[in-house]
Amino acid sequence: MTVLKKTWKFITSMKFAVILLIVLAVACSVGSVITQNQTYSYYSQQYGERGAAVIVALHLDDAFHSWWFIAITSFLCVNLLLCNILRIQSLINRTRKASEYETPDATFSEYPGVTDPEGILRSLRMPDPKKDGGRLVSNTNTAVLWGAWVCHIGVLLIIIGFALGQMTHREYVAYGVPGETLPVGDSGLVMTIDDFRIGLREDDTVEQYTADITVFHENSDDRQSASISVNNPADLHGYRFYQNSTGYAAKISISKSGEPIQENILCAGEFIPVTDLPQLVIYLNAIYPDYYMDPVSGPSTLSGKLVNPAYLYSIYYSGEILGMNVLMPEEVITVEDYEIRFTDPQNYTLIQAKKDSFTWLALIGGIVTMAGLFMAFYLKPRKVQAELEEDGTWTMYNKVYKRDTLFDEKMKNAVGGAGQGGSDAAD
Repeated sequence: MTVLKKTWKFITSMKFAVILLIVLAVACSVGSVITQNQTYSYYSQQYGERGAAVIVALHLDDAFHSWWFIAITSFLCVNLLLCNILRIQSLINRTRKASEYETPDATFSEYPGVTDPEGILRSLRMPDPKKDGGRLVSNTNTAVLWGAWVCHIGVLLIIIGFALGQMTHREYVAYGVPGETLPVGDSGLVMTIDDFRIGLREDDTVEQYTADITVFHENSDDRQSASISVNNPADLHGYRFYQNSTGYAAKISISKSGEPIQENILCAGEFIPVTDLPQLVIYLNAIYPDYYMDPVSGPSTLSGKLVNPAYLYSIYYSGEILGMNVLMPEEVITVEDYEIRFTDPQNYTLIQAKKDSFTWLALIGGIVTMAGLFMAFYLKPRKVQAELEEDGTWTMYNKVYKRDTLFDEKMKNAVGGAGQGGSDAAD
């Protein structure tokens, strides 16, 4: 056998498919464990300089779009496709053979002395027999032969759908308070947060987050609105919008020499430079809705209710920290001529927008795979044939597959119920 033939035999073998599936499973696990699409500094902090270098060099920071992931997926798809193509003719031949008369052997049960074989076939609800002179053949559920083949096609569609979905997947995060209009990444969509509600139980624990949003294109007035909550997303303009989480935000007001110069909404964890002095930056570290100063652990909150709000802030000038403290609502931060206030604490909503153009293909693949499994493991092929003897009677045979003893018993009862003798030549 030449090297070319050996190579061809290997890449079209199930052994190669199993190897590729294992490698693909490992690749998917690595892509799930390592946080994707982060900076080099992030990976160096998490895994050290050497670990970060390996992650970036092997494209593990964007595994599902890497050349090696695409190569593995492509090889697996080609392997499954070739396996199925090469098996088609063999399956066609086996399907044809299943509908032809076979010389009875030990796999058949024999019933001689039958006078009405077609009547027995009807009582068994078998298809009309194929007639060839003094022979009759009826079989059913031959689709079982194609079960594994159909299952492989389904797996192929799932892999292709998953791979294409990962390569074309788009995901954005937008957050803000009611009344704000925000861009949804670079998708060309704009989202207005119409309202945001937090549903509480009787014990004041959170039961549900619900946001009312309106989404439209930047250059179009085609507006689509929906209410989204946790585990209840909405499909708008080709994207699926999820209510992801929430946090606290506040209004920051900055004055200079008593004149207002700036007013913005600032979420906890965000910073903002002063308009006419960008070197001066105000960072809102956290908001405590029900402020309490624990003598051991420091600032904390007694509850989630906005009854005694306080603001933990930091101030930087040219990258150097000037100060950090907790600010109560009536207090003001003063930096030279600037006065800074935090007011109107409220909840913001964080919303995710996702788009996967090939989910439908993976779904079809799943349905096809289930159909293949059903064909392979649930269907039981049945074959009944009869041969005319010289005395004018018929000898019937039935072949039992997958230990289908129930059908074997039905065959015996059908022959006996017709008042015709029968004996088991082989079981």
